[in-house]
Amino acid sequence: QVQLVETGGDSVQPGGSLRLSCVASGFAMDSYTIGWFRQAPGKEREVISCISKGDGVTDYEDSVKGRFTISRDIAKNTVYLQMNSLKPEDTAVYHCATYPYTVIIATMQGTCRGPLDFWGKGTLVTVSS
Repeated sequence: QVQLVETGGDSVQPGGSLRLSCVASGFAMDSYTIGWFRQAPGKEREVISCISKGDGVTDYEDSVKGRFTISRDIAKNTVYLQMNSLKPEDTAVYHCATYPYTVIIATMQGTCRGPLDFWGKGTLVTVSS
């Protein structure tokens, strides 16, 4: 059974850090380009980062660039999102997702913002003082 499970969400103060994990089961995560998206209450889904399956190249949405880092551990079949310098506007449910198998290289100018295949239930991040 194909499954993605996100963990690591928490409540933190502005300026704090969190590391989210996304563990895959039922498939090899490095066979897919993987992305993180978030959704805040009343707002549309926002893709914030992706890591290409071809060469592990990463890209970020401008609002998180320089603060967030996406990475993968192939041996653990896990993708991470390290989030630093968190701001209240980062508050959202964070999901990891796969892109269609044919997506090899993804960038924010292109397929990072394209259709997603499947995603997990998400983990809640709350940034508040």
